[in-house]
Amino acid sequence: MAKAFASAGDLEEKEVSFTEIGEGLWAFTAEGDPNTGVIIGDDSVMIVDAQATPRLARLVVEKIRSVTDKPISHVVLTHYHAVRVLGASAYGADQIVMSEKARAMVVERGQEDWDSEFARFPRLFQGHEEIPGLTWPTTSFAGRMSVYLGNRRVDLMQLGRAHTAGDIVAYVGDQNVMFTGDIVEYHSACYCGDGHFHDWPGTLEAIRAWDVDAIAPGRGDALVGREKVNAAIDSTKDFVTSTYRSVAKVALRGGSLKEAMAACREVCDPKFSDYAIYEHCLPFNVARAYDEARDIDTPRIWTAERDAAMWAELQD
Repeated sequence: MAKAFASAGDLEEKEVSFTEIGEGLWAFTAEGDPNTGVIIGDDSVMIVDAQATPRLARLVVEKIRSVTDKPISHVVLTHYHAVRVLGASAYGADQIVMSEKARAMVVERGQEDWDSEFARFPRLFQGHEEIPGLTWPTTSFAGRMSVYLGNRRVDLMQLGRAHTAGDIVAYVGDQNVMFTGDIVEYHSACYCGDGHFHDWPGTLEAIRAWDVDAIAPGRGDALVGREKVNAAIDSTKDFVTSTYRSVAKVALRGGSLKEAMAACREVCDPKFSDYAIYEHCLPFNVARAYDEARDIDTPRIWTAERDAAMWAELQD
């Protein structure tokens, strides 16, 4: 029997957790679904990653209202992917912030990504009719910027390419806590279809160098304590390097994409097959690693049509 496309067969709602990872800092997680960070300042609240739809974003707002009645002033988007950004309208924030590179990627491939992810994640896009359109930032930056929520300072930084070319992290220095988006995952597969394999390990080490006390990763449980933080960085690095090296060996000798898929399974299945969205990510990861090994630096744009063709080619 053919495998269900991407996450099309994953229709069960996930159990939500809302975990405090520092004073006034929270991680909204849901068993491997995309996470959202919450930073409560003196006078307002910042959201880190918005969820896929206004319907899902309202679940985050419900949790926020259980701990504070302060208005939501900022939505920070760690990258451009539809499952992270299309719920932004539900927060009523005055400011939507992303990197200049991420904004450029919305211009270049935002609608294609929306169409692609809509087919991959039918459960996450329930209620999609409420989405008003592509999410555009009111503010963009290159390198680094600081946002003040009263006296609380949040540093937004580009530490390097990884999950996408436009990734940013949010760092709250008064608690030594970082929100990493999908640069770091915990017991969840990394989606590498728009990734940069050569750069990703170095970006992880740049995060490690901050020696933070807690991380809200892109997917998976909140990570409190340096032991958990470093274990998640290590496992993410292992996932990325294991994927790339196994595929690159095939690509560089002229082997086929399907041979690369088999080689990747041989290395990665024993270590990662129980990770959330592993089967979903694997074909996209192999295709991107195969391209990067052949010196295609910029990930090719995924469309609903390209998704389906690639999936059919790589499945048994």
